[in-house]
Amino acid sequence: MAKFFKRLAAVVVTAAIAAAIIYLSMIPTAQKQAGGRQMMKDAAVPVTAAQARIADMPIYLDGVGTAKARNTVTVRPQVDGRILSINFKEGQEVKQGDLLAKIDPSTYQAQLDQAVAKKALDEAQLDNARKDLERYTQLGGNIIAQKTIDTQRALVDQLTAQIKVDDAAIANAKAFLSYTTILSPLGGRTGIRMVDEGNLVRASDAGIVVITELRPISVLFTLPQQQLGRINAALAKGPPRTDALDAGGKTVLDTGTLQVVDNQVDQSTGTIRLKAEFANANLQLWPGQFVNVRLHVDTLQQVVVIPTPAVQRGPNGTFAYVIQSEDRVALRPLTVAYQTETEAVISQGITSADRVVTTGFSRLRDGATISLPENEPPPPAPGASPADRAAKMRAACADDMKRFCANVERSRSAIRACLEANTAQLSEACKTAAAEAVARGKRARESSSTE
Repeated sequence: MAKFFKRLAAVVVTAAIAAAIIYLSMIPTAQKQAGGRQMMKDAAVPVTAAQARIADMPIYLDGVGTAKARNTVTVRPQVDGRILSINFKEGQEVKQGDLLAKIDPSTYQAQLDQAVAKKALDEAQLDNARKDLERYTQLGGNIIAQKTIDTQRALVDQLTAQIKVDDAAIANAKAFLSYTTILSPLGGRTGIRMVDEGNLVRASDAGIVVITELRPISVLFTLPQQQLGRINAALAKGPPRTDALDAGGKTVLDTGTLQVVDNQVDQSTGTIRLKAEFANANLQLWPGQFVNVRLHVDTLQQVVVIPTPAVQRGPNGTFAYVIQSEDRVALRPLTVAYQTETEAVISQGITSADRVVTTGFSRLRDGATISLPENEPPPPAPGASPADRAAKMRAACADDMKRFCANVERSRSAIRACLEANTAQLSEACKTAAAEAVARGKRARESSSTE
């Protein structure tokens, strides 16, 4: 038993020594890791930034549509006959009245000549009947029976009516003869011809060629019925501008105007059909082509705009990181009034004097230190240029402009006069900005006069 306890004691001592060695060896590693985490925590986060600005922001509604020729005509033969010539090339631009094809006119010319000859015969008979009637009338009822005179007068009337029938026959023959010369009913572009020269055609045939009017061209598109009120409000001010975009939605193919809003909503899809017209001067649009459509319905005047990537969303709503002094950022809650893929309109939380972070959010937090690229332009100095001073002035007086000058013409002189008329009621920020603007202008005038 004594030997057993001695061995057990030796094992316990050995295990304690080994545990102490392992613990002492791990302390520096843990300290290094903790120090590394602290260094990462304190290291500057590389980001890029953009300056907020004051600008007019157009509001668009996006839809998908199909280009459609404003007029499409299938040119069909109106008489039977053999085609003598085809006078157009496939894909040719033709004008209204241009010769397209010629049908053999021999039969129809003969019918016209026959009708003309028939009229000449009836005219000769009418002339003779009138002369007889004149003789009978001069001789009187004592020599010529009254019945004979009445019969002769009826014959004259009959031949007079026959002349009118002949005139109608001649007009009909001329019409059929004119149908042998096929003219373009409108200006446009010819398609692939459906019949070749020398073939026999009939009035019931499918046609000779299809002509489509490409300049101008129409685009039919749909938008959600929820936007109907906004569309009608824009249309009441005049035909809204409409852009036709390529498949990627980036390049503007052509710009036109909205022409028609359909008179009913499609209940199966909950959309409203619209029709816009485009000049299509460069033939960027083609009948049957699918295009993206952008309808301009309104413009937000002089609002704060920042890049869309700067707008972040969290549990408490939208926010942005605003760059403070000493290269630190502050988390700023904001309200987005309107947003596109590239830009966002901020109604509250950001002013035109702020710079916001646009990339590098993974390790960013409120109060974090940041580093900007070496080629990052510095923020504009207050009052560095007239444009910057005007932007600062608009930002400081934005609320006052909405309050007192909402119905005033959007020009610099009109806004200035409106603010001056309401000086006593302006906010302190607007008064301060106005005073600084006046002082800067005075210093500039004094400087120029001194020079």
